Amino acid sequence: MDQASGLRSMIDAEDNKNRENAKVLTVTSGKGGVGKSNTAVNLAVWFRKFGKRVIILDADFGLANVGVMFDTISKYTLKDMIFEGKDIRDIITKGPMDIGFISGGSGISELNDLRRDQVSYLVNSLSVLNELCDILIIDTGAGVSDAVMQFVLTSPEVLLITTPEPASLTDSYSLVKALYKNPRFEGSGVNVRLIANKVNSKDEALAVYNKLNSVVRKFLGGEIDYLGMIPQDPLLEKAVRSQRVVTEAYPNAKSVRAYEGIARELLGDTNDSKRYGWGISQILNRLIYT
Repeated sequence: MDQASGLRSMIDAEDNKNRENAKVLTVTSGKGGVGKSNTAVNLAVWFRKFGKRVIILDADFGLANVGVMFDTISKYTLKDMIFEGKDIRDIITKGPMDIGFISGGSGISELNDLRRDQVSYLVNSLSVLNELCDILIIDTGAGVSDAVMQFVLTSPEVLLITTPEPASLTDSYSLVKALYKNPRFEGSGVNVRLIANKVNSKDEALAVYNKLNSVVRKFLGGEIDYLGMIPQDPLLEKAVRSQRVVTEAYPNAKSVRAYEGIARELLGDTNDSKRYGWGISQILNRLIYT
């Protein structure tokens, strides 16, 4: 048995201990500035309102958007856990409503050169998240970087955020195209669901979805799903400027009701074992060894 196979077996064994797996959602976008981190944070707040324990992994390395929106600075990062031996509980920073978040702190490429003992520690540590949260939200960087593709390709549920702007639609298609063209995609079980942000009506949101889905169907032979919409909302923009979470700052804002609807839709899928059967350790397995 080679080293990679041995490590896979170790991860699978750890995952078997944690069959009550946390639900994993990855939030991504083809370009920056379309509301990706806002979506991750506001969905987290609604999940907490519905009684779920939530942790966000801020995988937009170097920008720390989640910490900025929570007005909180992480003392330690994922890198400190892997290379400095910090306990995973030490690197989880608490935000509003006791939402936990983990800062990545470094590029994902560093995971490729871990020693067996470091992988073992990482696996054991991340497996603890199954006990610490019901929902893990991964907030990726924007665009088609290797780091973004790594997370998107290893997640069962990908929420793609786009706006009606032509540039946003083009970049969203580029991301989906890169996903479909990746040799790891076929048979991966990745499900892409679109959220149309900054739209004026449901009709406009559906037009955004239909436009993107039609080119995905025509040129890639695939399909993406429509999940929901976030309307244009001056209160959301005001909250962003003041580094506040709109769901907390302006609970009656129209964007807040939209986030609530999407959160309810996602929680309604929790028992879909086919779609959400991957555990946290299994995702880590795919992240490092595929």
